[in-house]
Amino acid sequence: MAQNSFNQYCRQEADTTALAQKLANSLSHLFQADPRAHLNISLEGDLGAGKTTFARHLIQALGYEGRVKSPTYTLCEPYPIQINHSNPSAATSITVHHFDLYRMRDPLEWQEAGFAEHFDEPGFCLVEWPEKAEGTLPAFDIAIHLIAGDDENARDIGFKANSKQGVVVIEKMQTQER
Repeated sequence: MAQNSFNQYCRQEADTTALAQKLANSLSHLFQADPRAHLNISLEGDLGAGKTTFARHLIQALGYEGRVKSPTYTLCEPYPIQINHSNPSAATSITVHHFDLYRMRDPLEWQEAGFAEHFDEPGFCLVEWPEKAEGTLPAFDIAIHLIAGDDENARDIGFKANSKQGVVVIEKMQTQER
């Protein structure tokens, strides 16, 4: 039976890093199997819940070696990534487009900036504050919801798959725990 959701409590940042690594491994398998695949992933939660921190860990876990910065003022930061970089002849090139829509004043602002085309490119769009776009974004394959805990580094992180590809990614993550 397909599992389309699960939650994990992360007591410290190392737990969050490990969870991001599991998602990165699962995404890597998807993109190695289908280099033209595209996913849309939302990062939801209150201010300070750890959305940008999780995004940073995920992008670095996929192999990006540069600085991963918050796109709060630029709206979007692209990160070119080579999946399976241990074997360059078999590497798959994708781009992660990390969006932060927190400062948007108008729901169509991301489209007017020319970002809509990124939602079809190989790789995935990782969108913080998707509710700011008020339904103008494409459907999300995976929704990640973060809730800050009592401790500064603690958080509850929930994953929900909303598409067939999303279910494949979530199921792969869960098999890594066994």
